[in-house]
Amino acid sequence: MKNFVVKTIANACALGVAVWALDKITLTGDSTGKKIGTLIVVALLFGLVNFLVKPLVKLLTFPLFILTLGLITLVVNALMLLLTSWLAEKFDLSFHVDGFWTAVLGGLIISIVSWALHMVLPDED
Repeated sequence: MKNFVVKTIANACALGVAVWALDKITLTGDSTGKKIGTLIVVALLFGLVNFLVKPLVKLLTFPLFILTLGLITLVVNALMLLLTSWLAEKFDLSFHVDGFWTAVLGGLIISIVSWALHMVLPDED
């Protein structure tokens, strides 16, 4: 349970950095508390997408992983971020990613920040 909470907080922080760094990833809200709550819900949604959809997409695109020496990972991460944005819109959350290339940069930022936070934060259950 502790591991789940730590990963969710790390994802929320990584999403927050992406929102801060890129103008076309938006998070709107009236107050800071509402924005933090939305980030946590979006982080849960992002974790769910990465848990359920990403393995299937990686399996289907396995030949491209070999052909591109893993660079297709950037595209897969961008697609997962776009899917999260679409789902957030369906759940009436104020999180939006505008465009594929923004999603590629956002996915790269989220991957780097999540990796760094997972190195620093405890990873025990």
